Amino acid sequence: MTSEIQAASSTAPTAATSSTGPVRSRKKAARVRAVISQILLSLVALLFLVPIIWMVLSALKPSAEVFTVPPKLFGSEIKFSNFAEAWNYLPFGRFIANTVFVAGVGTLITLTASAMAAYAFARLNFRFRGGLFVLYLSTLIVPQEVIVIPMFLVMQELGWVNSYKALILPWAFTAFGTFLLRQFFLTIPIELEEAAKIDGAGHIRILRSVIIPISAPAFAVLAVFTFISYWNSFLWPLIIVNDTNQMTVPLGLQLFLGQQGQRWELLMAAATISMVPTVLLVLLLQRYLVRGIALSGLGGR
Repeated sequence: MTSEIQAASSTAPTAATSSTGPVRSRKKAARVRAVISQILLSLVALLFLVPIIWMVLSALKPSAEVFTVPPKLFGSEIKFSNFAEAWNYLPFGRFIANTVFVAGVGTLITLTASAMAAYAFARLNFRFRGGLFVLYLSTLIVPQEVIVIPMFLVMQELGWVNSYKALILPWAFTAFGTFLLRQFFLTIPIELEEAAKIDGAGHIRILRSVIIPISAPAFAVLAVFTFISYWNSFLWPLIIVNDTNQMTVPLGLQLFLGQQGQRWELLMAAATISMVPTVLLVLLLQRYLVRGIALSGLGGR
C-alpha cells in the first residue's frame, strides 16, 4: 500500500507538467502569431502612408529638387514658405471655404434625408416596402458618369449652373446612407419605440428623441463618408462650375498645373493643406467609427 501511494505521488507532478506543456506552447504560438500580425499590419499601413509621406516631403523641397534623379526624400533645404506661397498663389482660401460649405451642408442634408428614409424602411409597414427598398438600392449600381449629362441639363434648366445648389443637392439623397442607417435601426429594440408610443410620441418624435440619440455611431460613419465624398468630388464640380469663386479644392489643385507652368512643390503643399479638414474630422469621430461600422452592417453582419 505504501509503495502504491509513493508511486501515485511521483506520477502526479509528471502528469501536471505534461498538461501544462501544451498550454504553454499554445500561448507561445498565439504570441508569435500576434507579433507576426502586428508586423504585417504595420507594413501594410506603411505602404499606404508612403504616398502621403512623399507628398509632405515634396512640399518642403525647392522647386528644382522635386524630381531629382535618383529620388531623394529630403531636399537641400526645408522650405516651409512653400505652404504660404501655395496659399497665396491662387485664392486657395476661397477654395477651402467653398468646399467646407458644400461638404458641410451636403452632409447635413444627407443625414437628415437618410435618417427619415431609413426609419421608414426599417419601422413603417407599407405596401411594397421590400420591393421599393431593393429598387432604391439598385441606384447604387448606376455609375456617376452615366448621369452627369442628364443632371447637367436639369441644372441648366433650373439655372443652377455655377451655384452651390448644383454642387450640393444632386448628391445629397443617396441610397447608401439609407441602407447604412436602416441596418443600424434594425438593431434597436422595438420596445423602446413602443414605450414612446405609449407616452403619446409620434414617428417624428420617436425618430428625433429615441432613434437618433442611440444611433450616434452610425451617423458618425455616414457623416465621415459623406463629407469625404463631397470633399474629394472632382468630376461633377468640373462639369457644373467654371467660375473661380465657386470652385472647390479638387478643381483648385489642378490650377497649379496650368499654362503658366507646373509648380509641383506648391501643388504638394496645397494638397497637404487640403487634407487637414478631413483628417481632423476622422480624428474627432474616431471613437464612433469602429462601433458604427460593426453595428450598421458594414462589418460583415
